[in-house]
Amino acid sequence: MSATRPPMTAVGADRLRDELEYLKRVKRPEIVAAVAEARAHGDLKENAEYHAAREMHGFNEGRINELEAALSNSEIIDTERLAVAPRIVFGAIVDLVDLDSEAEVTYQIVGDLEADIKKNLIAVSSPIARALIGKNEGDEFDFVAPNGTKTYEIKGVRYK
Repeated sequence: MSATRPPMTAVGADRLRDELEYLKRVKRPEIVAAVAEARAHGDLKENAEYHAAREMHGFNEGRINELEAALSNSEIIDTERLAVAPRIVFGAIVDLVDLDSEAEVTYQIVGDLEADIKKNLIAVSSPIARALIGKNEGDEFDFVAPNGTKTYEIKGVRYK
């Protein structure tokens, strides 16, 4: 049985590559310099600056490893090439209307690592994304949110 590779949008992959480049080329040298400076202050057992710099180094290296693994294991999908509208699949930008409050919201369905609710990027594994997958523009659906069941209408589906 072959494991499926988690999807990631091309835009999200570019964003993560930029972060990886920053961590390697800018942050790593800063941390190495901070460790060297703290080490120069003498006794390492009671040197809080040294321990803080080493901890920062560990976090940075962990994030570098996480990003490298995600980028090498993910299937990068160019959402601009998807021609499946009005059906919702990974990468779709979906305009929704809450039928109770008439509030409108737009989400893009993205990979788990690139999700950011503040930017309306929802993870493909999230409950609302799973409720949206396979639906079409014009469909209505119920979604059980933490504050109760919401009924949405899908006003638009696009890919960019």
